[in-house]
Amino acid sequence: MNTLILLSLFSLLIITPYLHPQTDTSLTQQIESLTKYTESLEHRLDVLEKNLDDILWFQRVGDVAFIDKVFMTGPPKWKETDTTDPVFGNPVKFWSYVFIPKDLNYSKKYPLLVFPHGGVHSNFSTYYTHIIRELMYQQYIVIAAEYRGSTGYGKDHYEKIDYGGREVEDVDSSRKFMLDNYEFVDPERVGIVGWSHGGLIALMSIFNYPEKYKVAFAGVPVSDLITRLNYMDEDYRKLYSADYHIGQTIEENSDEYKKRSPVHNAYKLQTPLLIHTNTNDEDVRIVEVKMLIDTLKSLNKDFQYEVFEELPGGHSFDRQDTKLAVSIRLKIYKFIEKYLQPTRTFNNVEEIRKFIYR
Repeated sequence: MNTLILLSLFSLLIITPYLHPQTDTSLTQQIESLTKYTESLEHRLDVLEKNLDDILWFQRVGDVAFIDKVFMTGPPKWKETDTTDPVFGNPVKFWSYVFIPKDLNYSKKYPLLVFPHGGVHSNFSTYYTHIIRELMYQQYIVIAAEYRGSTGYGKDHYEKIDYGGREVEDVDSSRKFMLDNYEFVDPERVGIVGWSHGGLIALMSIFNYPEKYKVAFAGVPVSDLITRLNYMDEDYRKLYSADYHIGQTIEENSDEYKKRSPVHNAYKLQTPLLIHTNTNDEDVRIVEVKMLIDTLKSLNKDFQYEVFEELPGGHSFDRQDTKLAVSIRLKIYKFIEKYLQPTRTFNNVEEIRKFIYR
């Protein structure tokens, strides 16, 4: 709750009794009403912010990409109890961004990259502008799902969140949508990339659907929810134990948290995988990603990883627009291209920067 809201509540508590003497119950009801209004306002502002950012996508990437936003469905909500509800069991509807390079030859087939965004509650924003431009040059087609729990689509979509659960199926539904609807997408050349929570989704996607992805990159991935929630604050933990989400704490149901954590699913790895992490990451701490790396090693899994030491940017170290960050992204692209064989590739950082800033 931000400072403005707290001041408003404080003013209400102090001033109202003198203006209109009333019972404690009445005052409590007014505070609850104000809290609900504030929550509703926050979601409406998220919608406005999302609509504005959609315009920015066309301004920042529209010269190199055809951009679309398509409506699709994933599986039903995971927590439904009222079987008499007319919409019980209905698929969850959500939007996904589609980015298609403008210079494709539509008589040919092109590789697809599935790109889930990060954040417990967030969305695919123009934060990724330069990365999308870099992918467009290489002639990747990109699908980025605004899966259940994403912000900018109102309270109802926000509260459908299923972190590490059916959101992974939403992302896979976006992959399937592209194969079903775009003939120039090559079903034999599909990869997945993601950072942070998007890295968790990338990992869970290849663990659950190994036959559907040729390669994966997981940057600073959330790897173990139990470890993570033990070092995060109480407000963060409440996001998971909310009634509309898991609804229980780690102490009450640790198995549910393990089920949603890559480290406890690592034994399923079959897909070529690259992991990046940074020792000064202030969000997904190195201890968490190291658990995943060590687990994969103990299972004798074939994968690649790199631990970067104290690089500027912390959690965002390789998503920045600096020359250093671009040089690290080049490593990612070189790993992916071995398996997806894009029609164009970057050979050095100078080529990337020349294309981005032309």
